[in-house]
Amino acid sequence: PGEVTGMARADLQKQQEELERRAAELERRERELDSAGLGRSATRQNNWPPLPSFCPVQPCFYQDIDVEISGTFQRTVKAVYYYWIVYSAVLLLNVLSCISQFCVDQSTGVDLGMAILWVLLFTPCSFLCWYRPAYKAFRSDSSFNFFLFFFVSFCQVSLCVLMAIGIPKWGFR
Repeated sequence: PGEVTGMARADLQKQQEELERRAAELERRERELDSAGLGRSATRQNNWPPLPSFCPVQPCFYQDIDVEISGTFQRTVKAVYYYWIVYSAVLLLNVLSCISQFCVDQSTGVDLGMAILWVLLFTPCSFLCWYRPAYKAFRSDSSFNFFLFFFVSFCQVSLCVLMAIGIPKWGFR
């Protein structure tokens, strides 16, 4: 019985040391964030979209996945961000294909105009209406932002299906 008590006491001592080590690590990380100006009370300078300093329009959002999103969800948020980039690139590719079609057949001007409208409308709207809610949902675990992301994402996927069908005079080529 004395050996068992001694072993249990040694295990408890190891657990206590591990907890103290973790607490010290957490405190060190909090100090680093505060010293870098990234603490809870710090105001963060907007950094997205990345624009050159001479541009009269300044960034509108602060976005840093590595700092604001917990490690378990960083990969998911990055995947959603890359999905948004690919979606925007596909809209631009659609404009280019409509331009090439217009060069061959001038009667497809409506398609070109609609493709330009889609890229100008859906690129910023997709960022604001489904990427940002997903980012905020993972940042603050907000059920409303998750709902908004899934609802708007469903609508966008439905529209992409219509785009894939290629209905004439809708701007999809």
